[in-house]
Amino acid sequence: MQKNILLPTDFSDNAWSAIVYALKLYANETCTFYVLNSAPMKVSSMSSLSNKLIKTMHDNAKKELLELKMQMEKSNINPNHTYKTVLSSEDLYGAIDTAIDRHDIDLIVMGTKGVSGTKELFLGSNSVRMLNKVKKCPILIVPDEHDFVPVEQIAFPTDYNRFYEEKELQAIKDLADLYKAKIRILHINEEGKLKEIQHYNRTKLSEYLNGYEHSFHWMAEYTKKAKEIAEFIEDLEIDVLAMVNYKHSIIEKITKEPVIKTIGFHPTVPFLVIPE
Repeated sequence: MQKNILLPTDFSDNAWSAIVYALKLYANETCTFYVLNSAPMKVSSMSSLSNKLIKTMHDNAKKELLELKMQMEKSNINPNHTYKTVLSSEDLYGAIDTAIDRHDIDLIVMGTKGVSGTKELFLGSNSVRMLNKVKKCPILIVPDEHDFVPVEQIAFPTDYNRFYEEKELQAIKDLADLYKAKIRILHINEEGKLKEIQHYNRTKLSEYLNGYEHSFHWMAEYTKKAKEIAEFIEDLEIDVLAMVNYKHSIIEKITKEPVIKTIGFHPTVPFLVIPE
């Protein structure tokens, strides 16, 4: 089935690294890749100089986008893949929202770096903002210079306090379908044993994943959640971390944890974030 993948870029090495990962991830799939650059334009009637500058910036971005498209075509000669460019004058979040609707986007793939590029952050500030603002489509965040490996193990942390709908789990299934990946469900235990509602949600989760190889794992909570997830990724040689982003979700808890220096955790594998 045809996939439409959105690749936001600021023409940095970090953005290119995420593009390369996306092209390899979907090597065997029929895809249209939309490379998006946002160059917000605020035209001032006061100054013709600023208008001229804005036009120059816009023309430069257009040229860079076309060069990037040519680079993708050269480095990835693949009959399954089509490349298109999108230059938007909206801010990044508005540009992404518009592109999702206009091009029926299935997934956004982007790099992790924030403005600071600090490795100690769980995610760069731009990525966290993106997770909180973009709610129409799953986002796959790729660590800088992450070498592609076929996705064979997907980690899905959950506390079983929430009932997942089938459409929320579809993004994980779609990813698992690419390389017949195993789905490892991780419960970080806070209370000793599951409540009745947690048992129900766990059973339903297993039903929805029927037909996919999946297993349930448990870790006692002894440290910060981000740290435990990092250990799980390492121990089970996880290729992609997947979570649903909702109010009071693990993602929300982690992004609010004082992670700088305390745990020094940053995603070591691509991170699939599914909006509720």
